[in-house]
Amino acid sequence: MSQKQLKEAFISNLNGTSLLEISAGLSLPPLCLLCRGLLLILYYLHHGKPVSSRKYSLLLDFLVLVSPLLFSCTVLSPVILFIPVILAAFCAGIFSKIYSQRKWEARVPFGQIVKEFQKAYLDPECIPAITVFRVYVNVLTSISILAVDFPQYPRRYAKAETYGTGVMDLGVGAFIFGNALVCPEVRQKSHTTQPRFSSLARQVFAVWPLISLGVGRLLSVKSIEYHEHTSEYGVHWNFFFTLASVRLAASLLLAIFPKHKAWLVALALAVLYQLLLSTTSLKMFILHGSDGRDSRLGFLNANREGLLSLFGYLAIYLASVQVGLWLLQCRSSVRGWLQALKGLALAVLVLSVLLQLCQACTEPVSRRVANLPFCTWVLAHCLLLLGFFVLTDLALVFTKLLVEGSSVPCCWKVVQPPDSRKKGVEAVQVGRQDKLSQLCLISAINKNQLLFFLLANVMTGAVNILIDTIHSKAAFTLCILHLYMFFNCLIMYILHARNIVLKFW
Repeated sequence: MSQKQLKEAFISNLNGTSLLEISAGLSLPPLCLLCRGLLLILYYLHHGKPVSSRKYSLLLDFLVLVSPLLFSCTVLSPVILFIPVILAAFCAGIFSKIYSQRKWEARVPFGQIVKEFQKAYLDPECIPAITVFRVYVNVLTSISILAVDFPQYPRRYAKAETYGTGVMDLGVGAFIFGNALVCPEVRQKSHTTQPRFSSLARQVFAVWPLISLGVGRLLSVKSIEYHEHTSEYGVHWNFFFTLASVRLAASLLLAIFPKHKAWLVALALAVLYQLLLSTTSLKMFILHGSDGRDSRLGFLNANREGLLSLFGYLAIYLASVQVGLWLLQCRSSVRGWLQALKGLALAVLVLSVLLQLCQACTEPVSRRVANLPFCTWVLAHCLLLLGFFVLTDLALVFTKLLVEGSSVPCCWKVVQPPDSRKKGVEAVQVGRQDKLSQLCLISAINKNQLLFFLLANVMTGAVNILIDTIHSKAAFTLCILHLYMFFNCLIMYILHARNIVLKFW
């Protein structure tokens, strides 16, 4: 077999992993974020000032926010279920140290701190959990697209061939979910009146970079005979085309139907598509085609997975728009977000039950056809990860109340109540924290997310061309993955430090 055939076989005919293992893995990013925040608060408690060196800030962020994920999906994957427990114990130890080492004059009874926490007001202009969710999906995707070509990355984490729940299968759906959370329809103020198709017009202008990247990927892959897994999207299709098509179709539907009814449109679309899969020959066509993969029989036959799975991804996108609208409802207090957290937990529970029912009544989860169980699974686990991030932010807010003056980048700011007269003090504090937020890898990646993803794809291709990844040893694999991710993060950090946003559309 040629090197191309070996690499294609290496990522083919896989069946995914268990839902328990994926759920355990989803708890790692929030725990890493909590650990970073607690370390910063502990540093402030000891030194009376935040970390001011950008060099040390980048190293801390990379070592705490990124490096544990690299180890967890490679050499530590056999003990993945124990890693969240170890990280949680480490975070509990740091919190205990912060609590016990507070200044004497700042020490108040624990019950009083809890009451102050529940009454605290948060900056209503931003929801850090959304930003962190989108950044971490990008980071995890960037890690996986290269790590999957190394033998240390478990085959069960890669994309399943037909049925199954792989980590990378969830990543595809999570990317759609993250894009919908910040789409124009969600960010548009409800009280503003705009032309009905204004969001569609903005999307037409906004998706052309995705289409350009899709065309660029297609041409480069075909010209250098780069290995590809055609059963993912087809001969010519790729994820850039999927994302662009879904965004355009969703904007069209949301221009026709009220956006606050997006969940109903999503439900109707997912159920009707599943009925077609179950009662017609559509599923057989997607999985087997009319005559193999012969593109002479038509563009649809050659790219049947990519084109027909758009219905499932569109349902995920529309349901995620509803989630985004719900999250952006005016909640300015900790008490309000604790209630929202209960709502997220209830939604995850309901969707998990529905997932089991869907699989029992229809078929197992399949990313390849994007069936109803796949849509339900993606929504359940994305809401679970989002809930973890909200819980992490609230835990950091509580800890910041213990250490007056401390701050954590990309975390909620405690502000004065709306009727307070201390607007000047609040403005000074917010301004000071905005400066501190510049020293944050999450903010850096968030500013240039598409560039980060593009850079990861280009570097993945370069590494695969230059290195025999399939036969790499563990130490070499870890070095390559760390260098690859650190270089990507460093570029984003430099651009952020210079306030450069490479977005011209």
